[in-house]
Amino acid sequence: MFYSVSGILIHAEPSFAVVECSGVGFKCFTSMNTQRALPQIGEKVRLFTHLNVREDALDLFGFVTMTELNCFKMLTSVSGVGARVGVSILSELTPEQVAMAVAAGDSKVLSRASGVGPKLAQRIALELKDKVKKMGVAVGGGTAAQVNSAVGNAAGAVSALAVLGWSPTEAAQIVGRFDSSLSVEELIRLSLKSMGGGK
Repeated sequence: MFYSVSGILIHAEPSFAVVECSGVGFKCFTSMNTQRALPQIGEKVRLFTHLNVREDALDLFGFVTMTELNCFKMLTSVSGVGARVGVSILSELTPEQVAMAVAAGDSKVLSRASGVGPKLAQRIALELKDKVKKMGVAVGGGTAAQVNSAVGNAAGAVSALAVLGWSPTEAAQIVGRFDSSLSVEELIRLSLKSMGGGK
């Protein structure tokens, strides 16, 4: 319903920010990653948004990049992961770190987030990895190092970008511009920078 909100940042707390647009203040629940990227109070800001509809509430979630929003949507598509847990994960990890953890099947990294126990972390890693596989992207198992050696750094980066919402074809074209001997993390960073941090 809401793609984004642009206006003046009039208030910010650890869990939300208020953006005033044409005299209306929109309360957007945010991650700590977004909080760190917010400008000073009184300055212009744009947040990419997701409206979460529940029986008893309409909650607007806002993120400073489309990449983070895509990651949030991907996380909340997993059974048992609500909007609050999605924000909790993105407060602990960057979208790139989430993508790396999923591509590597590393549920321990995901369980560092508040409210994410070992079983839920395993479910997130498994379900999102399966989604990437269904999109036709090769993903290795085990640690990030095993991903690198088993399917190559470029394939690992393409897998991680697919987790963040890009099509495998689009991700492969972007990653193909860079030296595949770079680490998966560096390839992801360069690819996201090349894409402007989001689509």
